[in-house]
Amino acid sequence: MRLDDERESTNFEVQDGRGGGLGGGLGGGLGLLLPLIGSRFGCGGIVVVLIVLAVMGVNPLSLMSGGGQMPQSAEVSRDAAKLTDIQHWSLKVLGSTERVWEQAFQEAGQQYRPTVLSFYSQSGSSGCGAAQSAMGPFYCPNDGKVYLDTDFFTELRQRFGAPGDFAQAYVIAHEVGHHVQDLEGTLGQVNKQQRAVSEEEGNALQVRVELQADCYAGVWAKRTGLMEQGDLEEGMKAAQAIGDDTLQKAAGRRPVPESFTHGSSEQRMNWLRKGLDSGDPAQCDTFKGA
Repeated sequence: MRLDDERESTNFEVQDGRGGGLGGGLGGGLGLLLPLIGSRFGCGGIVVVLIVLAVMGVNPLSLMSGGGQMPQSAEVSRDAAKLTDIQHWSLKVLGSTERVWEQAFQEAGQQYRPTVLSFYSQSGSSGCGAAQSAMGPFYCPNDGKVYLDTDFFTELRQRFGAPGDFAQAYVIAHEVGHHVQDLEGTLGQVNKQQRAVSEEEGNALQVRVELQADCYAGVWAKRTGLMEQGDLEEGMKAAQAIGDDTLQKAAGRRPVPESFTHGSSEQRMNWLRKGLDSGDPAQCDTFKGA
């Protein structure tokens, strides 16, 4: 992507890493996060979390009632001079999402309120509980922030075979897509519906949430005007790598569609492509007919 001339967002914070651990194990940090975001770890978090839980034979939604202690608040810095190169780059991606979504919201007669990108290393805290690098990037609707340990980009490249700057930017854009859904009221509506239906039906609703975020990431990419040759292939490879069926196969399990929470590789690629082709958020209605 041609990000050299893109402005860096000023909406960030850097946690010092003293945000505390998971408390009571899996039922602690994940138990605090899942009730609020319903496995909404996005294209980043699901890569790690699903494989770990699949190997353990645990369904993420079964952890919703877990206990545990809230992590201590981490000290945060907003000094841009102390940022790493990859953090500066991530803020350029975030800045491009702000430019795109401000315009899209204006076209709809609304005002866009940017998210904050919270960097942490290994562990930190969020409005949804503990932040752990094993969760991957995630969005917390409680405080409206995106949480990112940039070491995940290495995992994306080396472990999951999805290299390239566009693949990394797609991860951030997907989480910002969840922020857009939050502003639109979609996350709150879906969370309410999930509490009233079966686990299988709740999973199906979550798939629609994640596929819409993929589509929104495609809308962002189309509207930035920053794509270069090879970016499309990088995006499709990343979307393919983090499909639920691909992840379950990688964990040595037979894909079980009823357990999907983010969609199959084919679905994720299709909705990312739909956003890329149209550049129109209105074309991202994954809930139509639901």
